[in-house]
Amino acid sequence: MFDGSIIIAVCFSAWKIVLSSGEIKTRICSVANCIPLLVQQNVYGLGFFNRSWAEFKVGFNDTKGNLWVGNDLLHQLTTSGRRYKLRFDLQATNGSWYYAEYSSFVVYSEATNYRMHVSGYSGNAGVPGFSYHDGLMFTTYDRDNDPWTHANANYRNNCAVRNDGGFWYNACSRASVNGVRGRGDDFRWYGNSRTMLLQKSRMWLTC
Repeated sequence: MFDGSIIIAVCFSAWKIVLSSGEIKTRICSVANCIPLLVQQNVYGLGFFNRSWAEFKVGFNDTKGNLWVGNDLLHQLTTSGRRYKLRFDLQATNGSWYYAEYSSFVVYSEATNYRMHVSGYSGNAGVPGFSYHDGLMFTTYDRDNDPWTHANANYRNNCAVRNDGGFWYNACSRASVNGVRGRGDDFRWYGNSRTMLLQKSRMWLTC
């Protein structure tokens, strides 16, 4: 599940997400056991996540394996009464794989701008990583909810503009998994006082 291949299909509880010919198809899935759901995949950091609020709300993908499952679905699942974990699988540019797992992950409704809470880190990717983003609202280029300010007017005090990708930004990112290589905070993970440049990233909901 966590090898170097590009994931094209996953099944989780009552949901099945299949990438086929550039489409996301969702249907009821009769799975008795809890199977991880792929919620994000960034292949090579080429700028696929520079999307609007409306697009992040419903999700998007392409035939190369890039994927965002949708903020509405993340909210529905993580507030359904089941306690979910969040796992990152991160491939560095040297080919090595690292992971970060959080024992609690919740995304609240669009009325809160998809405010997110995460806690309980374990793994070898390092901290702060995604812990730096705890308690923050989602930001896209057309809806700025981050606390960051900058003297460069071209950025419009908006981390999504600076990084060419939406995310739960602080000022701006230590887990720049929706980022673009060579832009803003780059496509990288910052943990244990070191920057790890990425080749590929995945986010999973697990239980």
